[in-house]
Amino acid sequence: MDFKRLIQQPEAARDERWEAEFLDGILTRKVQLEGDEAKEGPDGWPYFFVRTELEPGQAGEPFVEIVKWLSSRGIGLAVNAHKMLPDYIFPYGMLWNYVETGRFVAQQGPLKEGEVIYDENEKVLFGPPSEKYLPLYVRSVLREFLLAQGFTTTKILVATSPDYKNVDLVISVDSLNGLPKSQHKTLADMLAWFLPLHYTLVLGPEEGLPKFYDL
Repeated sequence: MDFKRLIQQPEAARDERWEAEFLDGILTRKVQLEGDEAKEGPDGWPYFFVRTELEPGQAGEPFVEIVKWLSSRGIGLAVNAHKMLPDYIFPYGMLWNYVETGRFVAQQGPLKEGEVIYDENEKVLFGPPSEKYLPLYVRSVLREFLLAQGFTTTKILVATSPDYKNVDLVISVDSLNGLPKSQHKTLADMLAWFLPLHYTLVLGPEEGLPKFYDL
């Protein structure tokens, strides 16, 4: 199906196959920017707005180049937001995941919610995040966001199984000014916007775990 027909599909017909075709098809498109600055979306996050239909005389900008430009700036991307419902919303984490891996969405199992316990009898590897897992420019964006929330010295740790199939990004709640447990999920949901969809985020105390590292 060509891209123009694809974005004319009704919402009810947009399943996982539609999403895969959309994400593949938009990579070769040129798009028109709606303004030179990010706008706040209904969810409160900053987005660049683009249209896939170019006006007469408009050369357009390569979609991939816009993704690369946004990837270091902590900004998401909204496609055809002038419609009643945008055709697609890219949170920031999807954009930098594409830049680093060539894919917007990684294969993933069902994400888990609830308490996480690291059993000392199970083999779990701990250490700082690699630059591939959490690039320096992404860490800078996260630091800026957390600083705006009043968290000045956030510390992190990565916990992974020996086969690296299960990887957790652990945020030290001790470094979050004693953030009440009732607010942990709210902050985790906010941080998830900055991370790829398959990343697992854990907020927990430093006690009983190896050394944490400055974000």
